[in-house]
Amino acid sequence: MSLPTPERPRVPTITIGLRPHSSTAPATSVDHTPPVGMLLATMYAPPEGGAVFEFKLEDSRLGALRIPPATAPGAADELWKHTCFEAFVGVQGEPGYREFNFSPSGQWAIYDFSAPRERDTGWHTEAEPQLRFEQDGDAAWLEARVPAAALPAVPPGTDLEIGLAAVIERSDGELEYWAVSHPAPQPDFHARNGFVLTLKTWAADVDGKR
Repeated sequence: MSLPTPERPRVPTITIGLRPHSSTAPATSVDHTPPVGMLLATMYAPPEGGAVFEFKLEDSRLGALRIPPATAPGAADELWKHTCFEAFVGVQGEPGYREFNFSPSGQWAIYDFSAPRERDTGWHTEAEPQLRFEQDGDAAWLEARVPAAALPAVPPGTDLEIGLAAVIERSDGELEYWAVSHPAPQPDFHARNGFVLTLKTWAADVDGKR
């Protein structure tokens, strides 16, 4: 059995590798093999709106990781204390952004910030992401479908600034911090200059096509 191939619409996709922060170097086994061989992230804007984020662990020793077991899906806090995949979404020229946490357990969290680490505790959304998690052998894959209502409100066709990251919990309880970009001496997924990717929201042409 192998992991399913994600069914994606024919739209532009971005796939990129995440890397661990140097201050949290991966622990290795007796044969010097780190628990995570490769961590890839893919994102795209589907025609129905919103965004899709996929994270895949490949060539990894999953038994050397703590992966939260499946539970009832729903909102939960402090998912980042354990293995968790994350997306940060901002608008160019604006200090605010949204943080999305996706747990292999099926739980999720969405936070709104007016500036780096300045959370708007009064903000709430009824929009819920849909998560799917699979694992097999030395690979694991999480797909998160985020509805448009959960993203920053922008006109169709707007470029969003994206930061993709993950917290990986090892079996010894230590955490590794992975991201596309690490601009700070310490792990800091909220650093705005770490939002180095661009995702254009869906906008149909006059003939109904992208």
